Amino acid sequence: QLQASGGGLVQAGGSLRLSCAASGSTFSSYRMGWFRQAPGKERDFVGAISWSGGSTVYADSVKGRFTISRDNAKNTVYLQVNSLKPEDAAVYYCAAGNPPWGLVKSPNRYDYWGQGTPVTVSS
Repeated sequence: QLQASGGGLVQAGGSLRLSCAASGSTFSSYRMGWFRQAPGKERDFVGAISWSGGSTVYADSVKGRFTISRDNAKNTVYLQVNSLKPEDAAVYYCAAGNPPWGLVKSPNRYDYWGQGTPVTVSS
């Protein structure tokens, strides 16, 4: 089970740290992804992190502004979102799975999903 939190209302240019806590003892065996979905749009890839946290990949639209990290001792993955723009507003979802690294951007390759945490950006 995945529980996302940390979303909220922030002004453009502001920052948030999203968290996703996992239950169970196998968290470190999953690659973790973050996705987001704005109203009326498809769920888009934001970023992913490898089992150990040594590798990350990001969507071009967030590269340099967002950072994914994980703490396997705490069964938690984080998404630090900086320099927020109005177009970043969406519900943010965390996901767990083991897609091949070349397919981590595909939402249908993940097995477990959190409930989503909303991010609203005011201009």
